[in-house]
Amino acid sequence: MKIVIVGAGYAGTMAANRLARRARGAEIVVVNPRPEFVERIRLHQVVAGSGTAARPLAEMLDDSVTTRIAAVTKIADGSVALSDGGALEFDRLVYAVGGAPSAPEGAVDVGAHESAAVAAERLRSLPDGASVDVVGGGLTGVETATEIAARRRDVRIRLFSDAPIARSLGAKARAQVAEVLAGHGVEVVRQRWSGGRDAALTVWANASRVGELALQSGLEVNDAGRVMVDDHLRSVSDPRVIAVGDGAAVPGSRMSCQAAIPQGAYAADLIAADFTGRSHKPYSVAFVAQCVSLGRSDGVVQRVHRDDSPASLWLRGRTAAAIKEQVCRSTVHTVRAGRYSWKPGAA
Repeated sequence: MKIVIVGAGYAGTMAANRLARRARGAEIVVVNPRPEFVERIRLHQVVAGSGTAARPLAEMLDDSVTTRIAAVTKIADGSVALSDGGALEFDRLVYAVGGAPSAPEGAVDVGAHESAAVAAERLRSLPDGASVDVVGGGLTGVETATEIAARRRDVRIRLFSDAPIARSLGAKARAQVAEVLAGHGVEVVRQRWSGGRDAALTVWANASRVGELALQSGLEVNDAGRVMVDDHLRSVSDPRVIAVGDGAAVPGSRMSCQAAIPQGAYAADLIAADFTGRSHKPYSVAFVAQCVSLGRSDGVVQRVHRDDSPASLWLRGRTAAAIKEQVCRSTVHTVRAGRYSWKPGAA
């Protein structure tokens, strides 16, 4: 069996390493535009200069997995065309391309490693008293604003959002976030960012777009460009394609490593079952918590219900920050090992 995995993020790398263990004898090729695995949940640290987020794919992928550094330009009938002029045939394809930068002109996107590095360089060169705008009041925006504030106390930071700040959290957790933002002197501007302001740096923290590969390849997608899937995460227009992560329209999911990792594991198990002629149960998701860092020494951990709706505030402060850091480290270990205890209804 020839297996092509498009994308080497959390979902794609997990799928590759798990398949290396569960579908021995299969040819597994990971296609990725860059030779590094990027921890997207650390990109706000890259912007602030408080951490790194990239490590060589050679350190992350099983030795039996072949890596092709290129972009996939089209998925056709059992084959993919590559940006280097080559092509790969497949019996199964894991579509794990993830999200795409969406920053408008004048802003720098925190969602991609290259743009986060650009933002970091610009931030380092800012003089005392310069203004930094962070656009997006979700968890990425909150983490970015507080991370920068903790590192650069000499700049003025404004957090723009026309929606409630950290609205996915419960009331107590949101109150804690607001207290930390205020303590760092972050000005919350409750309106849509319209550009043309006096900020020396604008960081875009609205993760909303996905790549156009699926649409351009003729796969059925939803209005946001995500691949439409059945209850086994197979593309409804080509069952040889299993879509996972940010680029898949999985009901009840959200853009996060907490969703991508179990989906990547499930895709590997599904393909391994096909490889041996066994059946496999439908995919279902259940979230556990939302972990938010507020700088290196503060944070909140919010328990959630299965559907990701907020339950109780579990931890805050230094303990929560330590938990978030441990989650980041264990996520890399889990993906590298390709080991995840998936069962229906558990993510």
